[in-house]
Amino acid sequence: MRKRATDPVNGAPGKPQGIDLDRLRSVLQPCPSRSVFVLEDGVGDEELTPASVLFPIVLRQGGPSVLLTQRTAHLKDHPGQISFPGGRVEPEDDSPAATALREAQEEIGLSARHVEILGYLPEYRTGTGFRVTPVVAVVKPPFDLHPEPGEVAEIFEVPFSFLMDAANHQQHSLHYRGKLRHYFAMPYGDYFIWGATAGIIVTLSRALAV
Repeated sequence: MRKRATDPVNGAPGKPQGIDLDRLRSVLQPCPSRSVFVLEDGVGDEELTPASVLFPIVLRQGGPSVLLTQRTAHLKDHPGQISFPGGRVEPEDDSPAATALREAQEEIGLSARHVEILGYLPEYRTGTGFRVTPVVAVVKPPFDLHPEPGEVAEIFEVPFSFLMDAANHQQHSLHYRGKLRHYFAMPYGDYFIWGATAGIIVTLSRALAV
């Protein structure tokens, strides 16, 4: 199991570079809203399960990165896939942010004291039955991570600039439940980021490009 909680360039925290936080805040919703949403290919009129994910942008000295996880292979939902920390809304959660922060703590041991929420992306409705609220936040090093072995096979980081570059956004398709579905993907080294995670990343990239 691999995890990275230090600067991928030189291993030390310092002044973050390469990100305009004011610009980032300006393209985000200040509060969660269901009136604006993104539909993944294949979404019908079925009831969707509410969920929330943390879109964690780590302020590294060499440039910001995005913290992602690879799910374990035995999970019922999206086994083995690359994902943001997050999950289903539980009765005790009083907001999408509460869900995202709780799940990040449970899945990877990320304490809320290192997290500053900047805003929200439109609700992302998936073809696998979820309506996901992406909670965009910055994460300030140094911090320690402790992956939950039953859920998280690996924790890793990808440069924010790579993920925001439309040149790295591929479009793929597959047959799922008898229909041809289209989805985004952005391979990075040994990692294949696709599906809802890639779709949420593309949503932010397009917002920043306007």
